[in-house]
Amino acid sequence: MFYWFKRGAESLRYEAREVSPMRFELTIVGPDGIERVEHFESADELHRRQIALERELLAQGWAGPHGWNI
Repeated sequence: MFYWFKRGAESLRYEAREVSPMRFELTIVGPDGIERVEHFESADELHRRQIALERELLAQGWAGPHGWNI
């Protein structure tokens, strides 16, 4: 699933996905286009990180998330 956040003219995107049954990734693409990938061993760990990330972004003035499921 993809999620977008907006802040003024800037946008930030992250994707949460299952790579294999015991491997999950959170890919974050910042407004500068730099991509970073975080790895997790369970869906619960990934979910907790998503919640923390969204709180961080909201505290920094980002609006969202706006999601798109593919």
